[in-house]
Amino acid sequence: MTIISTKELNIYFEKSAYKTNGPLLYIGGTGGDLRNQPNQLHSPLSDAFEVLSYDQRGLGQTSKPTGDYSMQQYADDAADLLDELSIEAIPVMGVSFGGMVAQELVKRHPSRVSKLVLACTSSGGAGGSSYPLDELEDLSEDEKLELSIKINDLRITDDWIEESTEAWNSIKDNAKTRLAHKPDSKNLLKQLIARKEHNTYESLSSIAIPVFLLGGKYDGIAPVENMEAMHSQITDSKLEFYEGGHLFLIQDKRAFKDIVNWLLHN
Repeated sequence: MTIISTKELNIYFEKSAYKTNGPLLYIGGTGGDLRNQPNQLHSPLSDAFEVLSYDQRGLGQTSKPTGDYSMQQYADDAADLLDELSIEAIPVMGVSFGGMVAQELVKRHPSRVSKLVLACTSSGGAGGSSYPLDELEDLSEDEKLELSIKINDLRITDDWIEESTEAWNSIKDNAKTRLAHKPDSKNLLKQLIARKEHNTYESLSSIAIPVFLLGGKYDGIAPVENMEAMHSQITDSKLEFYEGGHLFLIQDKRAFKDIVNWLLHN
């Protein structure tokens, strides 16, 4: 774990143990902070790859510049980090917001990405946008928590809640205590506003590397149709859906196994 100084930021960066399969750049989601554990460095990915990951601008222990943030800046931050690590090209996995950053990265710096995994994300534009999370910021903490849980997994309906009060309360309690390090609200909002402007749909057809698209069957943040729209645009792409919502990577054990297998054989 270390701080790496790039052209614009001091980026907090971590990596898992070296593996002979080589490194994998993992770009995390909204509000991500590597101090919250377990995280991507503790996932099954680290059994096969040297997982490299970092806190994005405005989050965790990375610099928090003044002014607005853009998706282009988030992508350039990733490219600048690769520069400092002396990495020319690398497989990249982007999850949720990180998937949007990864799309911008391959758009702006195509030579830096050798393979691409995009999980529970959206292209914006004609391909559909992810749920407008910035709209939740005006809600009370309880309202925000409950709506967040519902859109994360569309199986959690009002009828289900009425029939499963104990399970619902347990889910809420777990959600309240899951993150020991919460993002600063001002910088989180900058990320959410940048996310709202995300649109790579037209450029997806120019991607010239293999892409693995994964989604949750019950995801209300990055819906099935958004993943299907990206699949229709990317020539060399594979699309799979899993049992779960926006958190399907931890809900369906097949997902990480499939990612590792795809990365090793494509």
